[in-house]
Amino acid sequence: MTYHPKSEFMNVMMTRGFLADCTDYQGLDEALSKGVVPAYIGFDATAKSLHVGSLIQIMMLRWLQKTGHKPITLMGGGTTKVGDPSFRADERPLLGPAQIDDNIAGIKQVFSAYLHYDDAPAGAMMINNAEWLDGLKYLDFLRDIGRHFSINRMLSFESVKSRLDREQSLSFLEFNYMILQAYDFLELNRRYGCLLQMGGSDQWGNIVNGIDLTRRVLDQEIYGLTSPLLTTSDGKKMGKSQSGAVWLNPDMCSPYEFWQFWRNTTDADTGRFLKLYTELPVDECDRLGALEGSDINAAKIILANEVTTLLHGADAAKAAESTAREVFEKGGVGDDLPTLTLSADDLGDGMSIVQIIVKSGLAKSGKEAKRLIAENGAKLNDAPLTDAGIIIDAAGLSRPIKLSAGKKRHALVQLG
Repeated sequence: MTYHPKSEFMNVMMTRGFLADCTDYQGLDEALSKGVVPAYIGFDATAKSLHVGSLIQIMMLRWLQKTGHKPITLMGGGTTKVGDPSFRADERPLLGPAQIDDNIAGIKQVFSAYLHYDDAPAGAMMINNAEWLDGLKYLDFLRDIGRHFSINRMLSFESVKSRLDREQSLSFLEFNYMILQAYDFLELNRRYGCLLQMGGSDQWGNIVNGIDLTRRVLDQEIYGLTSPLLTTSDGKKMGKSQSGAVWLNPDMCSPYEFWQFWRNTTDADTGRFLKLYTELPVDECDRLGALEGSDINAAKIILANEVTTLLHGADAAKAAESTAREVFEKGGVGDDLPTLTLSADDLGDGMSIVQIIVKSGLAKSGKEAKRLIAENGAKLNDAPLTDAGIIIDAAGLSRPIKLSAGKKRHALVQLG
């Protein structure tokens, strides 16, 4: 595609690698050039925090605001009760209203680090779709909204087809999700003048449905834009690490662990991630991404510092880098390492080193911890750990001990 955008926002999306597809490049670009465009991304409240996989969408909203437009963070208080079936192998577990509200409260913490919420023309808004979904009357909704949807067309979307081909059936509850998401776009347009929905490329079918419904019911011209579904160069899903999801809330993933995730980026991904997850100029991202050998490590530290600063602040990024330098260069014990605190009651007459490795998060199971030790991948206070039978008691924790799994993952264990 050789379209050259007039608007700053579309230019950023295209040059930094955010753009997978758009329903009308020229129409959206014209709207962005004429004035403030309100745009939204929906976030279902399936956990108490978003993880790194959602960061590309959050950065899109941030760039939207930085280029003079109005971001809307739509919390799925209503749609979470149904669950998005898009490209899922099975049905999501259903959450109760109290759990959904609790999750929304946790997720809200993150957005204020990236967006300014105020009454300015480009001030961000946070809206919960329970505002209109919770009060829907079923028969009225079927008559006014359901008649605009073709089952034949809904079945043709890849996100639904992929599920129909599996053993796990697609419930009628989940099948309604795309209608509800389409209705979200209509209501956001009607209530707040929202002109654009953004999301990952797996949301294309849901976005197109919303555009079609809004045209039919309100005769409004609105737009959709999707980002690529990111995997790392080694094929892993973005947002996952060896120890599980990399959460954005600091109580679920410490700033040091978050920093370390970015520092461990593969060479091949560094330039691309600098463009997507930092605000450094594109030319600088390309220069840093092209470095080779040991020089690329400096680029990874810049990446880790920039991304951590955006979420947790500059002080947290500096502390994480300082801890990493102590741990990796001096073999010391950094103050900011993930820490497991055990009480004397926890220890009793002693706890096996295998159990402690699992509790510290360096291994998911005893079997994995034993394998780590057997394959010479574990260290205790920077010395090779070769005996899986070691027992640690309260006396053994008179000073904190440092555990390591491989060269890059470390944890402190201390007596509370």
